[in-house]
Amino acid sequence: MKGDIRRLVLKWLQASVHFAFAVSTPGIYQVFISRDTYGVKPVFRLLKKDGFLAVCSEGKGLVGLLQNNGSIEHVEPCLPGYYEEYDIAKTGKVTQVLHRQFHSLENLPMWRNIVQNCHPNKDDEVYSNIRLLFTEAVRKRLLANRRMGCLLSGGLDSSLTAALVVSLARETGIKYPIQTFTIGMEDSPDAMAAKKVAEHLGTEHHEVLFSPEEGLAVLDDVIKCLETYDTATIHGSVALYLLSRYIKERTDTVVLFAGEGSDELAQGYSYFHKAPSPQEGDADSRRLLKSISFFDVVRADRSTSAHGLELRMPFLDHYFTSYYLSLPAELRAPQNGIEKYLIRKSFDEKNLIPDEVLWRPKEIFSDGIASAKTSWYDVLKESIELKVTENMMQEAPYRFPFNTPTTKEGYYYRQIFETYYPGQSRWIPHFWMSKWNNDQ
Repeated sequence: MKGDIRRLVLKWLQASVHFAFAVSTPGIYQVFISRDTYGVKPVFRLLKKDGFLAVCSEGKGLVGLLQNNGSIEHVEPCLPGYYEEYDIAKTGKVTQVLHRQFHSLENLPMWRNIVQNCHPNKDDEVYSNIRLLFTEAVRKRLLANRRMGCLLSGGLDSSLTAALVVSLARETGIKYPIQTFTIGMEDSPDAMAAKKVAEHLGTEHHEVLFSPEEGLAVLDDVIKCLETYDTATIHGSVALYLLSRYIKERTDTVVLFAGEGSDELAQGYSYFHKAPSPQEGDADSRRLLKSISFFDVVRADRSTSAHGLELRMPFLDHYFTSYYLSLPAELRAPQNGIEKYLIRKSFDEKNLIPDEVLWRPKEIFSDGIASAKTSWYDVLKESIELKVTENMMQEAPYRFPFNTPTTKEGYYYRQIFETYYPGQSRWIPHFWMSKWNNDQ
């Protein structure tokens, strides 16, 4: 049985799919738990001192099993890229016997089986390999028995992903039109850019507008859904939560493609322009990838799965990420004042997406969805300002000694989180943070 499970993990790793599972076979008296390298799919566990083990895809399914008797017990997220084994005694007591990392972003899958030439200093071959590996990352995710569509912000990542989905769908004989979805406040930059891309691709496009009042109305639900109190994560999740609700209620699309992971992998955040050296930029890119399961992946996966949708993220394909990270740090750094230059250049002059979108600068998601007149950040700040007093902020280090909130907005989110998940603040080890300034 152990050998079969281990082979299953390796098979999924080789296929470069994202997964999380817990397996127990009657008569074997063992439990096996594992999660993919980037933690795209969540799994939580609760192992009590008396040997009681419970596993769930969300923490909220386990917090009710905690006893308020003074004992120190925590629901914990299983670590990405790890494999765990548990033995079950005849008495029913469960004991962990193995906790081992089976893969990390530092390990290279055999991407050499896909690309023909891997000379990292020959530009044409690098561009060709990036195109090939990313195209294959999208292609392998087109297997589905439900209708597929794409989240489309009008930025580089989601636009390239959507363009390849549309192209490969035709190639593989998918008959229905691909639907694309975008959301924003009135006159948002994202909505306008997404419309251009949708027209270029010929998709069945859905543009959803939301008001500040609608966003604020679901804030509590979003925090409960995400199981986080990280400010940056919550900022960008409200709109995606509303968009996912629309897709569930108004369409028959179930499987969605998205561009998540590119900013961490390809140094897409604006602060990377201030990296002291390519090597330090590379180190921070890897830092973000190693912690992505606590932040961007949570935003994307939970906001969609809360509405019964399945999100697929080809930029986090193991083959693609391992090849990209194998390239010299100098190539992967911003060039000519442009972030993600290497990916943009790889798809230049291919007419997949309009040039003004291919070379469009990075927008923070919560900024891109904002109205030209109204900032979503300002809406949140103004709404929360009077709900958290200065006295409450002064008491924050005593009430929340771990990951103490330093802003009123952060304090407000933490209050809501603790209402649903008391004592579980260590579900995120730290707040999302940029390395060299406060911009995202």
